[in-house]
Amino acid sequence: MTNTKERAEDTFPLVYQCRLPLSTRTVNHLADLLRRHLKTIRSRWRILPPGKIAVIVLAVLRHDQRLADMAGGNGVSESTVRRWRDELIGLLATQAPRLDRALKKVAKQGGELVLIDGTLIRTRRRTGKADRRNYSGKHRTHGLHFLALTDENGRLIWISAARPGRTHDNTAARHDHILTHLRAAGLGALADLGFRGLDNDILDPVIVTGYAASRTHKLTPGEKEANRVLAVGRAPVEHGFAHLKNWRILTKLRTDPARATQLLRALLVLTNLEVNR
Repeated sequence: MTNTKERAEDTFPLVYQCRLPLSTRTVNHLADLLRRHLKTIRSRWRILPPGKIAVIVLAVLRHDQRLADMAGGNGVSESTVRRWRDELIGLLATQAPRLDRALKKVAKQGGELVLIDGTLIRTRRRTGKADRRNYSGKHRTHGLHFLALTDENGRLIWISAARPGRTHDNTAARHDHILTHLRAAGLGALADLGFRGLDNDILDPVIVTGYAASRTHKLTPGEKEANRVLAVGRAPVEHGFAHLKNWRILTKLRTDPARATQLLRALLVLTNLEVNR
């Protein structure tokens, strides 16, 4: 018993440094956002300065650092770090553009088309029947479905609300009235075969999806070439998703699915700060 007590008295927490591969611009943006928020709500103080809080929250988002570890390394409680994280995510999410405004901005800058695609963000499997709808048969895992739009260069311009993992791309696009918004902005869109049937206007299609082979119809050389050109044009949308998924908190979401929409929109803002610096 004595030896155990002595070993306990000899132990002390170890703190290590970890590189955060983000620009000073991103840290300053988050810190300034917090300062303005504190001024608006007339909050007297925080236990740490805004710049330090920004770094802690960015470490949680970029490296998926455990809240308890970040709390212990900075002399605060886990609930405090959680409150900072949720507060800054909420502030960033309000800066994410709405769909109609994002498309109008692309058109105003001279753009002619956007790229559209859906993705699945994996989540922890939860017990109960309610989580069954989050199972994606296509990916054979539980997750949340998101739609995203990028410009021709792969820069993310908009991301949808979170939906159950089993949601089809077309279903999500119809719910968000993607086709209507594209026509209103005078833009076209390149999409994969998952969006076939979304735009049935043969004479003046807005959404181009390529050709699909079937048992009774083999693709002609011309159709194969059209699909190849379309694939090249759509390639940047994958780059946009790759930049977004650099935030390791998305590796396997542990947050409440109801808050996932806010998180993804906050990460959209941060991603654009990094990519467009």
